Amino acid sequence: MKDRKHQEAEFHDILRDEKLRDNSLEFERLTSNYKFYSITRRSQNFVDSFLINNCSGRRVLDYCCGDGQITVFLAENGADAFGIDISPVSIQNAKIEVEKKGLKNASFFVMDAEKLEFDDNFFDFIICSGVLHHLNIGKAYQELFRVIKTGGKIICDEPLVYNPIFQLYRKKTPQLRTKWEAEHILKKKDIKLAEKYFGKVEKRFFHLFTLFAVLFRNVPFIFNPFLAFLGFIDSLILRMPLVKWWAWQIVFIMSRPKK
Repeated sequence: MKDRKHQEAEFHDILRDEKLRDNSLEFERLTSNYKFYSITRRSQNFVDSFLINNCSGRRVLDYCCGDGQITVFLAENGADAFGIDISPVSIQNAKIEVEKKGLKNASFFVMDAEKLEFDDNFFDFIICSGVLHHLNIGKAYQELFRVIKTGGKIICDEPLVYNPIFQLYRKKTPQLRTKWEAEHILKKKDIKLAEKYFGKVEKRFFHLFTLFAVLFRNVPFIFNPFLAFLGFIDSLILRMPLVKWWAWQIVFIMSRPKK
């Protein structure tokens, strides 16, 4: 593997090692961004609904699965679920979890996402959740295109680069990500590149004003209605052609592979 891949594997081995929790200061230093995921209900519900409606009885890949939470979700909803990741610690955690749950329809492999060890046209659906900016996106698209079936779909949930406040936060917290990741947050051209391989790329934008709700995440009686209100505001604002690219996240669905 190239240096950047070693760095990616080592970083996520540290992040996913249970021993990290024994050092509260280091755990906080490396996971301080986790609080922002408290506000991602709209995008998560959108992705979950897509998976539930498409995965039952299908062969589905959780592409760069981390600790395997999505793979488990897929298996629990009837998929023949596969999870791959470059981090051995993450894959071991995932295997332990499916053993605890007694799931027989979830398999995990340590694997290079840019060189998948699956046959052509192997998967019905693929989920990419916050992973493409960790990769050479051209190579990732090539592999995703290769292993997806002709009638298959790929759903991707990724951060965007354009909001200057989000970018300032990323620059101020270099310990939270590898250098490669920080430099490859998705741009319009990265999503446009998908059209080289797929005849249809549908886009939805999430999370702009909802990020303000993070301040109240520990006060449920304020947080829940405030998040719902800001989510409604986002649903209106993020339809605007220029403003939508300032969102934190984009969900895009690639289909009609140009086989």
